Amino acid sequence: MVKDNGNSGDASETSHRCGMFCLGPLTFHRQAVGEKVRLSCGDRRAERTESTFKNGLVFSSRPVKVQEKIRLRVERDLFLWHGALRVGLTNMPPSDRPLPLPIMAIPNLSDSPGHWVAPVPESCCQAGSELVFWVSCGGTMYVTSNNSRQHKLLTGVDLSRPLWAMIDIYGQTCSISLLGSEKKKLISTYRSCPAPEYPTSPDVDSRLISEVSSLCGNEYITCPDTEVSTDEPCVVCMGREAEITLPCGHRCLCRLCAPMVIQQFGTCPLCRHVIRARVEGGFVSETAPTPAGH
Repeated sequence: MVKDNGNSGDASETSHRCGMFCLGPLTFHRQAVGEKVRLSCGDRRAERTESTFKNGLVFSSRPVKVQEKIRLRVERDLFLWHGALRVGLTNMPPSDRPLPLPIMAIPNLSDSPGHWVAPVPESCCQAGSELVFWVSCGGTMYVTSNNSRQHKLLTGVDLSRPLWAMIDIYGQTCSISLLGSEKKKLISTYRSCPAPEYPTSPDVDSRLISEVSSLCGNEYITCPDTEVSTDEPCVVCMGREAEITLPCGHRCLCRLCAPMVIQQFGTCPLCRHVIRARVEGGFVSETAPTPAGH
């Protein structure tokens, strides 16, 4: 692993940028994970075993910026334990941490210099809840849940050094997904993008991916950094025109997002119609679904 230089994450985590308004990929760090945590979905989902309430620490793959709002979704909860998710920030790079990680963020890390962490109310951490947390220019950390009013979590975050997001999948919270991040600057909004590599669905042939990539262009990563056209926008990036019509009949993807969606999911993002075999014209299909009643 490339050692962090204090100004950025590992080289592999910072080399990709897909546009002027791209913050770069944001995933969970692959090595710095709690003993009871399993990562999946391209390191964007973290799940803690149900047999314990602790050992659920995860960190961001790269430093996050001041006022960069990090979005999480609680995928699963379990009411066997008290307490729920803890979120925070740290000046210590994940790659510098000895393993195994501490069993809990509070008090094992919160009592150490360079760590700021606070519990999120249990009412905000039910399955399906979406959370956003960030640090302000004044060093105050805030959280919102499902677009509710922001809550102050703590103050005194040191902004003089790079900061990594730190999340403890604790107590009732069993599984979370990292939904990305955004940072607003004047009239522009900067956003994180998908990671450069995606796991391929077992139903999608690698040759198919190559064919679709050739048809749609070689760029797999996109970022919503352009204005939406007057036509229907791509349902993934919401920033480019939907030019690709899938075999199910849905015209819902731009040429940059289509290879990514087919590689990662292998289905239409609207109706979940499976995309497998090639058809005339160079695209992919499966037998079209029969309308109800026929």
